[in-house]
This record gives sequence, structure tokens and C-alpha cells, in this order.
Amino acid sequence: MKINLVFISTIFIFFFSCDSSNELVSQDLNGKKSLVTKTIYIDQIIQGTKTERPVIIQTSANINSDVDYPIVFALHGKGGKNTSWVNQLKSFTDSGEFVGIYPQGHLDSWNLGTEPSKADDVAFINSIIKELENYNNLNMNKIYAIGTSNGSGMVNKLGIHTSHFKAIAPVVSQLMESMPIKDNTKPLSIFQINGAKDSTIPIDGGIAFGHNFLDALKSAELWAINFECALPPQKKIMNDKTIYTFIGCNDNKEIKYIRVENGGHNLRPTYPNMFSDIWNFFKRF
Repeated sequence: MKINLVFISTIFIFFFSCDSSNELVSQDLNGKKSLVTKTIYIDQIIQGTKTERPVIIQTSANINSDVDYPIVFALHGKGGKNTSWVNQLKSFTDSGEFVGIYPQGHLDSWNLGTEPSKADDVAFINSIIKELENYNNLNMNKIYAIGTSNGSGMVNKLGIHTSHFKAIAPVVSQLMESMPIKDNTKPLSIFQINGAKDSTIPIDGGIAFGHNFLDALKSAELWAINFECALPPQKKIMNDKTIYTFIGCNDNKEIKYIRVENGGHNLRPTYPNMFSDIWNFFKRF
């Protein structure tokens, strides 16, 4: 009986050791995290207080280990939640078109200067990207960003102050006087969309939420001038959309501005294919 107990104990120790060592070897050889849908938390000091900020990672249920997926950040509007993006972009993430990254704005807003949040959101996005480098199956050379309303202002800010993004899509907002493009801003492609009947952010420019917004077309032209695109833009009218396209930009980038004549601050009812058009634009860069 004594021998059997020793024998059983030896077997238990052997198998336990093998399982542990296999796990350790796997971590040593790879050292990266598996890509799955989940919420992660990024710590940030905001006005002297350590704050945990949630970020949703949304992926296909069936990750192909041989594929490095593009990354699309999506930023909600003021008062919004990152969870709102889960269903809006689910068809793309489910089919493996890209991995969605949905950060939460502090106090449900992005800090552009007059918002409730005083967080350094550029630093926050930088921290998220640094964390994403620890994951398998992500293409860190194909990072894009969509933003709506206040989130649109934030993706413009990210386009100006970082070099992470190949292309951005500011939706129902535009550049502000307080956010000039810098001399060292790296050229990127931009897909800007505004609704002509937007009563929240003035398409013709003006004051709203403490910001002085540029005229929407002038905003697109300013990007184009800074990236040395050909002027004037190509212009095309399709149904209720007027499309301005600036080509010949530095680094083979492109600026596209769409004015939706019947569109308000919520463009989905009048532009149901908006996210498909944005993704098709992103894929070109």
C-alpha cells in the first residue's frame, strides 16, 4: 500500500510538472496573448487619481492563427459608451475583416479642451496601442480609426498628434480652430462625412460646445493643403451625396469629404452603408 501511494504520488508530480513546464515553454516561445473578444483595462492618472479605463477588444469567434488582422479603433460621441460599437461593427469583426478596439471616454467624453474629461486621451490611445503589441494575430501596420461627433474630434486630434493611423474617418464633425494641423503631422488618408441638416455641429462652421468649428469643406481642404494634394478636388454628386475627393497627396494618401444633403447628426438612417464605405476606403491604405 505504501509503495502504491508513493507510485501514485510520483505520477501526480510527474504530470503536474509536465503541464506546468509545457505552459512555461509556450509562454517562453511565444510570449504573446491570444486574441479573443474581451474587455481590458488601461490604468491612467487623471487629475491625480489612478483610473481604470475599459477597452473592448472585439474579434471573430474563429481566429485564423495564420492571419494578422487589421485594427479599427472606434470612438463614441459625448455621453456615449464604447459598448455602442459592438453591434454597429459586429458584421465586420464576426467575418474577420478587422479587430475592433472600442475605448471608453473618461466621463463619457473625449478631452478636446472644453469637455467634462480632463484626461490625456492621446496618451490613453498610445497606451492601448502599446498593450496591443502584446497580442498575437494583429497587424500593427494597419491601424485605422472611426469617430462620431466628439469622437470624431478625437480621431482628428489623433491624426494630427500621432503617427499610428493609416486612415481615419471623422463622422459628423470637422477640424476646429483650436486644433491646427502641425508642420510635422504625418500624412494619412481621411474619410470625412457631414450631414447638411446637422443641428448639433454646424456644417458651415461656428461655435458649438465651446469650440469654434471650421466649415466642413474647408476642414477637408485644410488637410489637403497640408498634405499637398491636388487642388481643386474632384467633385461628384450621387443621389443625396456630394463627394469631394482630393488626390495626389503626399505618401499616396487621399482626402475624401462627403456631404449628405438629407443627413442630420445621426447619419445612419440616411446613409445605411456608411461603415461599409468607410471600411472599403480604409482597406485601400
